[in-house]
Amino acid sequence: MSGFRKFLLRGNVVDLAVGLVIGAAFGAVVSAFVASFITPLVGLAAGASGDFSNSGFRVGGHPGHPGTVFPYGKFITALVSFVLIAAVVYFLVVLPVNRLMERFKPTLDEPTLVKDCPECLSSIPAAARKCAFCASAQAALPTG
Repeated sequence: MSGFRKFLLRGNVVDLAVGLVIGAAFGAVVSAFVASFITPLVGLAAGASGDFSNSGFRVGGHPGHPGTVFPYGKFITALVSFVLIAAVVYFLVVLPVNRLMERFKPTLDEPTLVKDCPECLSSIPAAARKCAFCASAQAALPTG
């Protein structure tokens, strides 16, 4: 039981759980925004009476069978919600994190020069006077 508790309390698992809960809540807020504001605007622009999410078309049908309804309004509402969530995540999370990672990315001003130790054949910095692997003395770099 202590192993399971350690697994649950590990930082990554807790972070993932918090991220999922926040993501679900954010998805619900965006879906409500789309259903309350965007869908009626699209419906008005398309000539519907304002509630575009219930729009659809019926195929088939005869006296005794109503046919099959294809609710394309619900699909378009879900698509708009997805695009808005993806845009917010990209512009408010991905781009700032990428900029931050680029800012703190180590840059190499000068290439690190290496040489091989003649005793153990390990790669060591060219300026080293002693091998880090076998502790043999190395020749000094020529000054110039």
